Amino acid sequence: MAKNKLRKFAEMNLFPHVFQYPFGVLQAKGFAMKGQWQSQFFKNRNPVVLELGCGKGEYTLGLGKLFPEKNFIGVDIKGARIWSGARQALEDGMTNVAFLRTHIELINAFFAPGEVSEIWITFPDPQMKKTNKRLTSARFMKLYREILCDRGLIHLKTDSPFLYAYTCGMIDANHLPAPIRTDDLYHSRPDDGMLSIRTFYEQQWLDRGLKIKYIRFVCEHRDEYLEPDMDIEPDTYRSFNRRSGTVREIENQTYCSGRSPDLPK
Repeated sequence: MAKNKLRKFAEMNLFPHVFQYPFGVLQAKGFAMKGQWQSQFFKNRNPVVLELGCGKGEYTLGLGKLFPEKNFIGVDIKGARIWSGARQALEDGMTNVAFLRTHIELINAFFAPGEVSEIWITFPDPQMKKTNKRLTSARFMKLYREILCDRGLIHLKTDSPFLYAYTCGMIDANHLPAPIRTDDLYHSRPDDGMLSIRTFYEQQWLDRGLKIKYIRFVCEHRDEYLEPDMDIEPDTYRSFNRRSGTVREIENQTYCSGRSPDLPK
């Protein structure tokens, strides 16, 4: 298994649409394409959209096919999973899709203020015990605001009642416009085009009878983003185990140490 993953990591170094920057390299050299994704990589002026925690890139690819007039970048730290989506994008000849391997906490090192028009957060870990790790927490909202354009949108798609309730509370606490919020996406918006995109895990959750929740809100500037003051009922089911400790250790031992693969020119 380890050899197969190392082969994928090596193959990704040759993919022209995959960018891998270990922290040590980023700290020493920065990211030269920051603020220039449209001109230097996509070669157009179409809006840039991020999917955070993209996994295998199923949603990034699906959005890229649905909206060819936009540029999509899938962001994840899990290289073996990014490989799947990156390879598929090459096979499909998609020119509006790229992948970035990094921690989400470092996202503002790769994008300039106002460079991103939308952010998708699809089925993240709800982090019921660790508020600061929730991808819709006040901590992350501040990061997103630094790179989003004026009136930039955030989309959350989740199976977790806990994360849905928490995000609704965060939106209300900060008085953010939320044109769409539904706790049963597939029944409340049957004609929505994005329903045609279903990740592997999403289909498993649907097969288990779980309702998919969706929120679209505007990330308006706030001097300080507030955490909601509320008690939230924990989820009553266990989510799928997406990662084993052994696999994560193998995947990150070289990447996070600061030793660099061959970087894109």
